[in-house]
Amino acid sequence: MKAILTAVAILALTATGGAAATQEEPVRAAVTRAGDAWGLDYVLNQDAPVWVFQRSALQVRPGPRRPWRLDQWRVETPGVALERHGAHDVLRSVTGGPVPRRVRLSMRPRAAELEAEYATLTFSDGAVALPSGQFDLFPLSSVEAAGALPSDLNGVTHGGGPAEITWRDARGPILFRGERHDAVTETNAETYVLFGDAAVVEGEAMTTVMDPALPAWIPAALGEFAPRVAAFYADRLGPGQTDHPTVMVSWTGPTPNVYSMGGSVMPGLIVMSFEGTGVVEPSADLTRMARWFIGHESAHFWLGQTVRYQAARDAWIMEGGADLMAVRAIQALEPAYDARAELQTSVDDCVALAANGPVATAADRGEHRANYACGAVWGLVAEGAMRARGGDWFDFVRGLLDANRADGVLTRDEWLAALTEASGDPSLGEGIARMLDQTPDPAAEIARLFDRAGVAYRREDGRVVLA
Repeated sequence: MKAILTAVAILALTATGGAAATQEEPVRAAVTRAGDAWGLDYVLNQDAPVWVFQRSALQVRPGPRRPWRLDQWRVETPGVALERHGAHDVLRSVTGGPVPRRVRLSMRPRAAELEAEYATLTFSDGAVALPSGQFDLFPLSSVEAAGALPSDLNGVTHGGGPAEITWRDARGPILFRGERHDAVTETNAETYVLFGDAAVVEGEAMTTVMDPALPAWIPAALGEFAPRVAAFYADRLGPGQTDHPTVMVSWTGPTPNVYSMGGSVMPGLIVMSFEGTGVVEPSADLTRMARWFIGHESAHFWLGQTVRYQAARDAWIMEGGADLMAVRAIQALEPAYDARAELQTSVDDCVALAANGPVATAADRGEHRANYACGAVWGLVAEGAMRARGGDWFDFVRGLLDANRADGVLTRDEWLAALTEASGDPSLGEGIARMLDQTPDPAAEIARLFDRAGVAYRREDGRVVLA
């Protein structure tokens, strides 16, 4: 039998896209479902030979890494091609002239695991949830210019803004921000739009939209643990982005030999997806993993929503920070939880992935796990500095939040400056900066950081082992 595949893809809403030139008229798009047919109609606002999709993450499962749009979207307008150039999907005029102002595409939305990006959710009852940001695009002068764009568009000035999108379903009302509507038109919605009859349940602590075919233990775990961990965070950190989230959970099915939990966060919304025979029956390990998963996603209402990172290369701040928040919250709520084992995995993964290149460019190598693992390890360093002052990790995070609530952005320099202030030791920030920008011996660098921050560990044949 094949080994079970573990696939956990977690994403926080952060800075989105680059700086856009002001447009009197936005690009307009209409997303419609009629029966089993899906249509996407664009009305473009200027003449250009190439239009670039702002969010163009690769699909990693099922199958090899590849552009998901090329599998799921088809251009119906003659003379227009949908292609991949560099790090982005584009609409291109095949004649060399401008793309027609009106372009129609057909869609076949399917669930797929994407690299650090919001993905379509499918439900067993036929409901489908689409992330609104996948339809934004901007003009460029050539495919060569598109191919030269970086994968992270933060700080890249382009001539477009968010599209004005209309969503409509001939089968009935859609669900938009927790309410049913016949149709919705909005710009920069930053949410999921649900097509279908999935049941919406209003609870005291959260609103839930659950796939009816989910294994029964999953809704029970969400209902029991999510309010507790959210209350814990609020008590330690003050108010987050929301105190009554909507939680949307899909079930892709009992795929053989698969163990998959994925999720992401948007304003007021947590989305989760489960798949595989590995998550059908509950177990102690699975319950522990689910609680960590819920803890991580909920943490993003503070790290990721209350404050966000400045650029994708700083994802370690939010992802590693949320990892350590989840570990420490579960440890406080469930005393039997083995926090050391979870954090040891972070140390081991950070050492392995940082050896491949600078952590700041790990996402470009497809090694997104480095941001989670190394971010959590550097969180342990900050935690060690705070403990010397009688504090803990949440005290460090609380300081970051309070100092940056006004502009909502937490930069790398601000995080490292807070570490220096907490520790009085600038060498800690310098060591983290080396791992971010260079390729030092990661085990040796982490050991030096732990030594100076007072994090207990030992060396076993070169391995850094938490004590």
